[in-house]
Order: sequence, then structure tokens, then C-alpha cells
Amino acid sequence: MGFLLVLIPSCSNDVEQVKLVSTDSNLPLETGSDVMINYTDSGRTKAIIKAPLLERFSGNEKFYTEMKKGITVKFLKIDGSVESFLTSKYAIRYDRDRKMMARNDVVVLNVKGDTLRTEELYWDELAQRVYSDKFVVITTQTEIIKGYGFESDVSFTSPKIYKISGIVNLK
Repeated sequence: MGFLLVLIPSCSNDVEQVKLVSTDSNLPLETGSDVMINYTDSGRTKAIIKAPLLERFSGNEKFYTEMKKGITVKFLKIDGSVESFLTSKYAIRYDRDRKMMARNDVVVLNVKGDTLRTEELYWDELAQRVYSDKFVVITTQTEIIKGYGFESDVSFTSPKIYKISGIVNLK
């Protein structure tokens, strides 16, 4: 004689539990790999951003785009030629403010070969300015300038360093 055991699972649809599982605010709204973004203003491309990974988040108070594996930015002149480059190992764009923060091994290079290195830098898209209040090192063909804080246009042709802590002449 055999026995047959039948199990009937019981389910409940607690609306609050379903909401918790289905609306995780830590999940990105969009995700992309090997992404290229053209930033335009009045029909003119001002910058081209490349990112190996892009995640866009949207919620009650937060709208941001995170690039956890870094970025490469080409800032363009009116004629479409490159005027400067920016690279970093991490970036986050605050979509509502139209500002981007780059972190971890940030490097800015202009067409003259001048280089800025810092650990954190902001790009204000509306003002077309880059700036930082962190330690910076700017290397030109003639000198190395170290300081805390700087500001420049995106072409990085005439940067202002605020608290200069040292200048080394290379000639």
C-alpha cells in the first residue's frame, strides 16, 4: 500500500512586500556597455564621452548617471576639432544640475600638451568650466605647478590655480 503526500504551497500577495521586491531603488533604470554620448548645445557637439559601463538612476529625489568603470571625454571646438581630453576611472553626472564629477586618477590634457592631474574634478556643462578644490599638478613644457584648487574653461588653455604650493621650472 502506498501513500501519496500532496503539498499545496500557500502564497500571499502582501502588496507592501511585492513593492519592496519589485522597486529596488538601488537598481539602475538603464544600463549600457561601451557607450558613446554626444553632448550638444544648439545643434553643435561640444563633447563626446565614452564609457565602458553606464548606469542611469532615477528616483524620487535622485537623477544621476554613474560611470563606474571610468570615462574618456573629448571637448570639441566650434569647428569640431578636439581642444582637450579628460579621463578618469570613475564619474557621476548629476542630470538635473548638468554637472559631472570625475574621480580617481583624473587627467586633463590640452592640444598644447599641458597636463593636469588630480583625484577629483567637476565639469559644469552649462558654464563650460572644469574645476576642483583638491590637490592638482599642472605640467606644461616649461614648468610644473602644484596647488590646491583650480578652475579653467574646458579647453584648458588658461587654468587658474588657487593655493599654489610649489613651482618647478623645467628650463
